[in-house]
Order: sequence, then C-alpha cells, then structure tokens
Amino acid sequence: MIVVMKVGSTQQDIDQVLERLGEVGLSGEITAGVERSIIGVVGKTFPELGTMLETLPGVDHTVKISRPYKLASREFRQNSTIIDVNGVKIGDGSIVVMAGPCSIENEDQMVQTARAVKAAGAHILRGGAFKPRTSPYSFRGLGEEGLRHLATARAETGMPVITEVMTIRDVELVARYTDILQIGARNMQNFYLLEEAADTGKPIMLKRGLAGEIEEWLLCAEYILARGNRQVILCERGIRTFETATRNTMDLSAIPMVKELSHLPIVSDPSHGTGKWKLVEPMAMASIAAGADGLIIEVHPSPEHALSDGAQSLTFENFAKLMANVTRVGNAVGHPLAPALPVPASQGAVAG
Repeated sequence: MIVVMKVGSTQQDIDQVLERLGEVGLSGEITAGVERSIIGVVGKTFPELGTMLETLPGVDHTVKISRPYKLASREFRQNSTIIDVNGVKIGDGSIVVMAGPCSIENEDQMVQTARAVKAAGAHILRGGAFKPRTSPYSFRGLGEEGLRHLATARAETGMPVITEVMTIRDVELVARYTDILQIGARNMQNFYLLEEAADTGKPIMLKRGLAGEIEEWLLCAEYILARGNRQVILCERGIRTFETATRNTMDLSAIPMVKELSHLPIVSDPSHGTGKWKLVEPMAMASIAAGADGLIIEVHPSPEHALSDGAQSLTFENFAKLMANVTRVGNAVGHPLAPALPVPASQGAVAG
C-alpha cells in the first residue's frame, strides 16, 4: 500500500502516519516528491488499513499495490533510482561499465587489468576473491589476499570496485575492501545473506538466479530494500534453459521488462550470459539497445591461462574494441557512455 500525502502536508503529519503504522505492526518508507510525499507501507496489510489511514490529517488518499514486491515496484517510485558509487552514477541514463577478471590471481594480474580497462573507458573494477565453483576442486579464489590485491588496483586507478560475497561470515570482511557488494546467482535467494549485506549500507548488485523468475528476483531485491538499503542494482546474467550451445541463455527481454516493473537500475552480464568471448560484444551492444544501465564484462590479460572462465573473458584488445562499439550503440539510442573518473590525488589501499 502507498499513502499519498496532501500537497503542503507537514513533517508532523508524516510522523503521525508512521506512528499509526507502528501501532499495527507495520513500518513506512518515505519518498519525498517535488509537491508531495508518499509513504510505502512495509509489512502485511489488511483491508481496513487504507480507510483507517485516510482519516489522519495530511493524508490525501491510499493506493493498494498489486505487486508483491512493494518497495522495488514502479508503483512505489515512479522515478528511476540513481545510485552514486564514489562519483559513478548508475541509472542516470548513461552507460556504466564494470570490467575485470573473473578471479583475482595475483597482484600484477589485477593491477595490469585495472589499468587496461580504465584506459579503455571502464568505470568500475570487478574481480573475484571468493568464487562459487561447481566442483570443489576448482580454483575458489584467494580470499582476503585477493581483496588486498583488488584494493591495491583501486588505489592505482581510482576506480571503485565490486566483488562477490558468498557467506554471512564474510560480509564484514568484504565490505571493508569493496565499494559494491555482489550477490551471485547461486545466492539470489539466500535471504539471510541478503539482509546481512543490506545492513552494511553499501550498494548491492543482485544477480538473477540460474532459474529465477523475474518476480522472484524482484522479491529478493525487496529483502534488501526492506532493511532500509535503497542502493540495489539488478544484474541479468543469463538463465539456464535446454540450450547447450551457450553457457546460459541471455534473457535480453528481462531488461525492458524490469525497467517497466521496477525503478531499480539493471546491468547486463553478457560474459556469463553466453560463456563464449565471441558472443560477449554483440550481446553487450544488444543489452544497451534494450535499455541496460550498464555492463559487467570479464577481462583477463591472458584468457587462455585464466584460472576460471577463460573461455568467456576478453583480452585487453577485444575489450577496447567492445567499448568503442558499445559507445557507438549508446550514442545512437541516446544512452551515452558515462564520463570517466580522474585518478584521485590520494587514495588508501583499503576502504574504511
């Protein structure tokens, strides 16, 4: 349910609504508009609630939300959410590119890749320190050592960083090093992890599950939003179907569908979406044409020697080519590349 306040309603009026919601075991999320504010009711509502709230001073009317994901829905917030990550704005109509290796292997690999992707125009550096692998015998990441290499690369380039957190016990550790916490596809419905990550207050990128329906995906985002963390980025990374020619089936239709249903920004992962490096560039361009707010691309200095996902990783040269073509497509559809960030004069190795 949404409570629409009257034009000119006061903070006292809003406080009375919040107090009344609290009395019946509910809470409210306030969105301030130019002329009036609305309050999104969080919790299990009941039929008489709307009539009850409309008797309060300052309340204009109430609207029932048909979607089970209330805070993530366009009904709750018409304007698209813009997330500012150290000056990089995701969701403002420009294209933000996240790039880097699937797995952090050593400091030289990480720094070398960071410099290359920044030079090509990327805005955010990705790299995995903890890796979920199908086989327990595959390389599963360097852990905190990898996080330190990621922080070193950030200090070298000034790029914000994103990395995956896999377990509740690692949330605090990963949050100390990263600017965006990534929740991977296999953890989309790990609800306790979603809540723990949300409580860090940092932006969260939530990947769609291997067989996750769009509604299920948005309900998972709701877990984060309901904890008071409004900084949620969705990521379409392909879903599992009967097709075996590609690693996953890249669901491009999810991008405009999510844009219609939700105010949250959405980025595309054509690397995991296809599993084949030759398909990454065309699917990246298609994602931008479909309305994606950004891309997350796997890049490695020597993909044939990568410890994970080499088959879908781009060389530095191929990444630079992708960036040029993505820029052309973005300009053609009125979705330009976001401006590059300058390297700060001074930046520590570890985020505080």
